[in-house]
Amino acid sequence: MASEPIYPLLTAEEFLEIDFGDRKAELDNGIIRMMAGGTARHADVQGNIFAFLRVALRGTGCRSYNSDMAIQTHDRSIRYPDVSVFCDRGNASNDQLKAFDDPRILFEVLSAGTARTDLRMKLDEYKALASVDTIVFVDIAVERLRIVQRTEVHGWSDIRHQGPVDVALPSLALSVPHDEIFARD
Repeated sequence: MASEPIYPLLTAEEFLEIDFGDRKAELDNGIIRMMAGGTARHADVQGNIFAFLRVALRGTGCRSYNSDMAIQTHDRSIRYPDVSVFCDRGNASNDQLKAFDDPRILFEVLSAGTARTDLRMKLDEYKALASVDTIVFVDIAVERLRIVQRTEVHGWSDIRHQGPVDVALPSLALSVPHDEIFARD
């Protein structure tokens, strides 16, 4: 009778030392999960959000990053949100880091293949980070947003918008216009 091999779970540090070449993977509770590439529309929407925030945040001490920047959500998970915002990370001592653990804003552009993980596991991990203020799920199929924000009174608000809405980011004193997120030109 054959038995299944038992593999040790990886730590975030061990995972970040692996060279995947041109392939992309996340570390999910110690287990490597390979990631597929996105569609052209996914890339457009991700780029729209990143570009808007990059310009809007210039000179504020905060900056947007695309999905090349990792987030360590705990000691055995590394995530690559589509767009993230970090503050006070612009100094040269951070230039060689492969992951930060203190994002303020996170955007996940949903696809059929990632929605389940994004809306459940990643949401829980992101909410557990004390630095996170806002998590935005962008549904490109119907151009709708789900905005999850930390509140002072109730912990978190979680609103699934049925129509166009701008994304208010109070901790950054700005809003991302709905039309900018879904722009096609």
